Amino acid sequence: MAKESFDKEVQFLRMLVLTSGAFNRQQFAERLGISVHTFDKTIRKLKEVVSSLHQHLPEEQSKEFSETIRFSYYDSTDPLLLFLFRAKSVKETESQRISLLLGAMNQQALSAMELLGLCCESLPSDFPLPDEKTIRSDLKYLEEVGVIKREPGPRPYRFRIQDDLIRTLTDEELLDVFDFVDVMANTQIPSVQGYLLRDGLKKQLLRNQVEQHAIEPFLYKYHYYSRILDEAHLFSLLHAIRHRRKVCFLYFSPKSEKSYAAKNTNPLFERDSKGKAEKTLPLKIVYDHQYGRWYLLSYGREGIRKYRMEGITQIEEDESVDEAVFEEKQIELAEKIKYSWLVDTGRPVTVRARFYHPEGSEPNFVKERVLLQGQWGQIVFEDADSFIYEIIVNGTTEIKPWLRSFGSSCEVLEPVRFRREMIAEWKEIQAYYESV
Repeated sequence: MAKESFDKEVQFLRMLVLTSGAFNRQQFAERLGISVHTFDKTIRKLKEVVSSLHQHLPEEQSKEFSETIRFSYYDSTDPLLLFLFRAKSVKETESQRISLLLGAMNQQALSAMELLGLCCESLPSDFPLPDEKTIRSDLKYLEEVGVIKREPGPRPYRFRIQDDLIRTLTDEELLDVFDFVDVMANTQIPSVQGYLLRDGLKKQLLRNQVEQHAIEPFLYKYHYYSRILDEAHLFSLLHAIRHRRKVCFLYFSPKSEKSYAAKNTNPLFERDSKGKAEKTLPLKIVYDHQYGRWYLLSYGREGIRKYRMEGITQIEEDESVDEAVFEEKQIELAEKIKYSWLVDTGRPVTVRARFYHPEGSEPNFVKERVLLQGQWGQIVFEDADSFIYEIIVNGTTEIKPWLRSFGSSCEVLEPVRFRREMIAEWKEIQAYYESV
């Protein structure tokens, strides 16, 4: 599937999760920036993908897609949105061809010409036949990602599946590896590659007749869908940073009425796009644990800019910049975010807050959490009842949810404006509840 279509399905699934099926077809299409016809076509395609990956899915044509995607929510430890990466990361023709190549090389080592002949014999008649250049390109890609290896020897080079590790491990050792990958993929970031590895290990264990319950000892349920969906762009941006290259993309801010725009060939629809074309130099990627969001920090015409990665679509690499210029911008960014709780580049302020010790609790979980999560802040005073925590941050917007999460165990002391702001918010929250 083409890259633009991959963007579309990412935004489609994000909105499906956020709205929980509250929009009708017309509203959904308008919000996404596509036609109702394209909306229906996307629904059909995603249903086909889910059905092909989960053969036990009931084939009910009238079934709502929001139900279809949740059909095994409590029965499976697999993150359901991962099917997008399995099915959409390559074009349909590439998927068929690469599957054939891998199946052939799983049995024996073959040369590029032998694989070309096999593809020409085995591909469906309605699929375009590959040439030698295409096969060699596929082999180069598979070798780069570590799926196959080139056998030693003279030309013509022969290739085979690189599965030596899997084949040399016992079932018990494979289970240990699976458990480790399972834990790391569900608790660390980035996670998609870990899930794909977990999926491969799981299939290998099932081939070895290992009991199903033995390979699903943990139950993880996913809450931050952006974390998985935005990894579609993560490695493209990391590649651009590594090679000091600018990127171009169409950006939809969180306040935008639309979240996607197709590459329209009809001039009548070109003016409907609400996205903003951006050309910028990526410098750093930051992940927000609290909300499960990815941010891109970059340098453009307006200086240091911040982008929520969920709004980035149609990303493409552009020209590279000089190493000295790149390092200069990196230093400038580091200075800007020196006191950022996350990515805020506002004016630095000193925040002082009093945290109260929990009564009769040992160990002191409030103090432990502050020391663990409080970044570069310091405890400047402590007595038997409380302690005062002090930190310099760029603005108070980003630290506010963290302080508020302590509830009555935290009292903001300074700055006074921030203290009044917190008091007003707590009064507003209190007004939502009746007195007892």
